[in-house]
Amino acid sequence: MITTILWDMDRTLLDFDAAERAAVQSLYIEFGLGECSEEALARYSAINRKYWEKMERGEITKQQVLVGRFEEFFAGEGIDTALAPRFNDAYQLRLGDTIVCRDDSYHIVESLCGKVTAQTKKLRLSGLGALMDGVFLSEQLGAEKPRKEFFDQVFAAIEPFNKNETMIVGDSLTSDMRGGGDAGIVTC
Repeated sequence: MITTILWDMDRTLLDFDAAERAAVQSLYIEFGLGECSEEALARYSAINRKYWEKMERGEITKQQVLVGRFEEFFAGEGIDTALAPRFNDAYQLRLGDTIVCRDDSYHIVESLCGKVTAQTKKLRLSGLGALMDGVFLSEQLGAEKPRKEFFDQVFAAIEPFNKNETMIVGDSLTSDMRGGGDAGIVTC
């Protein structure tokens, strides 16, 4: 029996792709870069995904992801890459302000609230945070999924904790599923 569910937020409970699209498009205009086409957004998303996968494999740091993805994207779009750090800082803020729930995710979590154990601004603005018994952010833990250190810290914080009764629900085979599998818990 599952008594503890670890919910991944982006692309699981929240529609990260819609939030990403809205954030990049609005910042393009705000930074005087004009309109950001759907084709350019698709190129950015592919670059972004590539950088996060490199980080999951331990090839680069999170800071290299955050700025490097925009440097590579801007270089390909003919935009001054020196803009990347400022653009990323604004992007992080905008992304936290852009909440799009997936399907019926709020009601699913709400229905499980109190029956099972479950990104600060996103959680607060979406209302999902009030339904969670705990929040575990990689930035605060100092470790990213799928690393063992991430799961060890999460497990240590959950009382009572039983691996056989714990499941992670997420969208990433290389982060959520691999990390959960390596940690010895059920994955979905």
